Amino acid sequence: MFQDKALSKNIALIYQAGKVRLGFLIMACTLAGIAVSPSSPLSAMEIFALAVYVLVASSTSGAFNQWYERDIDAVMDRTKDRPFVTKELEPTNTWNLWLVIISALALYATYQVSNLEATLYLFAGIFTYGIVYTVWLKRWTWMNIVIGGLAGSFAVLVGSAATGNTFSPAPLILSVVLFLWTPPHFWALAISFKDEYAKADIPMLPVVHGDKVTSQAIFWHTLVLVILSWSLFFYGMSWVYLFFAIFGGGYFLYCSFLLLKEQSKALARKTFFSSIIHLGLLLLGAMFDAMIFA
Repeated sequence: MFQDKALSKNIALIYQAGKVRLGFLIMACTLAGIAVSPSSPLSAMEIFALAVYVLVASSTSGAFNQWYERDIDAVMDRTKDRPFVTKELEPTNTWNLWLVIISALALYATYQVSNLEATLYLFAGIFTYGIVYTVWLKRWTWMNIVIGGLAGSFAVLVGSAATGNTFSPAPLILSVVLFLWTPPHFWALAISFKDEYAKADIPMLPVVHGDKVTSQAIFWHTLVLVILSWSLFFYGMSWVYLFFAIFGGGYFLYCSFLLLKEQSKALARKTFFSSIIHLGLLLLGAMFDAMIFA
C-alpha cells in the first residue's frame, strides 16, 4: 500500500515537472494540423501514435524548462512549489541524460510512424522551447515569448508534414495563428504576475515597457490572429470550424479590448483565460470539422 502511494506521488511529480498539461495542448496542435490538412494517408492508429510521441517529446522539453529554471522558480510565488524547487525531484544532471534519451526515442518513433520532415519539425519545436526560449532568451529579452511562440507553430507543422501537406494554405495559416497566439496569452499572465517577474529579474514585456504598452500589444496581436483564424473558412474548413472560431475568437478579442481600455490584474487574468478558451475551441473546431466531413 505504501509502495502504491509512493508510486502515485512520483507519477504526479513527474507529471507536474514535465508540464504534461502543456504537452496535451501541443499534442492538440499537432492533431489540428492533421485536421486542417486537405488529405491524410495516416490511419487512426498512426495518428494516435504520433499524438503520443508529440506529447512525450513536448513533456521532455517542459521538464528541462523546470530543471533549468529552478533558481528563478524559487523566487516566484506562482512557481515555488514545483518539484525541482522543493527537491521532491532531486535536480541532478542525470535528469538531463534521461530527457535526451527519451526525446531521441520519441523523435525516432515519430520518424517511423510518419516521415523525416515531421520529425524535424518536432525536433525544432522541442529545441525552440527547451533551448532557444528557456536558455537563450527568457532571462535576456522581452522578445522571449515572441520567438518562443514558434514551438506551437512547429507542433501544427508536425501534423501537416505527417500528412504530406506542409505547404497547404490551411496548416500554414494555423501555424501563424499559433505563433501570434502565444505572446498575448503569456503577456496577459505577465501583467497578472508582473511583480513576481520583476522580483525574479525576468524581462517580460510588462516589466520592461509597462502595462499600457503590453495591453496594446495584446489587443493588436489578438485582432490579427483572430481574423487569420477565421480565414481558414476560405481554405477548406466548414461552418463547424467557423462557429468555434468566431465564438472563441470573439470572446478573446472582447477581453483584450477591455484590457486595452483599463489595465488591471483582474482583466489581465480574464484575458489570459479567454486565450485558453479561444485556442481550445479553435483546435476542437478543427478536429470536429475533420471528423464530421471526413
